[in-house]
Amino acid sequence: MPRVKRGNKRRGTRKKLLGLAKGYFLNKSKLYRAAKEAVDRAGNFAYVGRRRKKRDFRRLWIIRINAAARAHDMSYSQLIAGLKRAGVALDRKSLADIAVADPAGFKALVESARAAAPAAPPAAAPPAGATA
Repeated sequence: MPRVKRGNKRRGTRKKLLGLAKGYFLNKSKLYRAAKEAVDRAGNFAYVGRRRKKRDFRRLWIIRINAAARAHDMSYSQLIAGLKRAGVALDRKSLADIAVADPAGFKALVESARAAAPAAPPAAAPPAGATA
């Protein structure tokens, strides 16, 4: 096998990685091994963060919808169940946006959810043979 020295290729690879580490503290932006570890670690955090962001926004939307629903004497779960029964196909992002930007429109959605809610069952009568 012929000997491979990797002159330009190696320099290019290292330069690219040091470019990714630009702005890092002390040796992490200057020395190859420290920069490689820092860039790998940063990449892992970025990967996790992209997934985490989706969870965080969904939580934020639910909090906003719940707050707006409770202002109309309805819980979040009752609102979502009522909207599903009413056939309203809005996602939580849209609902949260409507709740913040258009309170009148959100009130209409709450009323449609309330109308679609099932009637409360009548109070159960005591058994026939029971005496109080």
